[in-house]
Amino acid sequence: MLDTIVAALLPIVITLMLGFAAGWHHDFDAKQASVLNRMVMLYALPLSLFAGMVGTPRDQILAQGPLALAILLGMAGGYLVAFLVMRYLLRQEIGTAALRALAIAGPAVPFVGVPVLGQLFGAVSAIPIAVAGLVMNLIQVPATLMLLSASTASRNAATQGQPASVMSHVTHALREPVVWAPLLALVIVLLDFPFPASLRDSLQLLGRSTGGVALFASGIVLWSRSVSLSAPVGLLVLLRNIVMPAAVLGYAMLVGLPPDTLRESVVTMAIPAASIIVILAVQYQVAEQEMASTLFFSTLLSVLTMGAFIWLTR
Repeated sequence: MLDTIVAALLPIVITLMLGFAAGWHHDFDAKQASVLNRMVMLYALPLSLFAGMVGTPRDQILAQGPLALAILLGMAGGYLVAFLVMRYLLRQEIGTAALRALAIAGPAVPFVGVPVLGQLFGAVSAIPIAVAGLVMNLIQVPATLMLLSASTASRNAATQGQPASVMSHVTHALREPVVWAPLLALVIVLLDFPFPASLRDSLQLLGRSTGGVALFASGIVLWSRSVSLSAPVGLLVLLRNIVMPAAVLGYAMLVGLPPDTLRESVVTMAIPAASIIVILAVQYQVAEQEMASTLFFSTLLSVLTMGAFIWLTR
């Protein structure tokens, strides 16, 4: 079990450290990290999401309702609750609140889920991976983009006196390839429209670079922003690595989910924070150091926390 988790997380840690070393050696700087992140957001990630989704059979997406509901409640419900608490109870700026909510409720399933869940659950792992990917890319990321757009517009309005409209934030989010690409793929799958496997594989050539480039750029940001363990970072890591999977575990036990479904949903939610939080933080220049630090410590500590939840649900 520990070997499986280490094998899945070690490449992530090493890639982060390589980016950190590149920043320390002055081979790359923060501006170049922004360029790398732009490539990921505009091309690599949308292609990866589109190709991965059109390759998922419709039956897999429509099946396994209880598992899908548990993950949906954990990710979408957790995001909503975290944002409302950050924004209205703790009075955080809207962009910061959105990124913190994504850090808390958004596990890195596209990068860590395949090796970890595949090793634990076999072919059936495609279902929690697909569901988590849908929730993140069709709900969490678009919502975060709209809120970050609203935050940027508010700052511009304060300096230029230009009012921001809600519709402008929606259209801004829908124009992003990372939003409309998975939406288009979902429509293709639900309509059962045949998509050539050769074309899908061709899109994956650049799409497969998503995780590596995003993590490498995150490592550069770690260096340029001087990663540190602060109280907000520690709280975000605690909520991401322990509280969220524990909440899903409580829900699964309360409604009496079958043992296999319970284990799949809890382990999926125990996966560490996703590098998308750093990509968006750099792109919108909001809480960059905090998001980079959260990604770093969440990934490191997940070897222990994921192992604990796998043991608890065995």
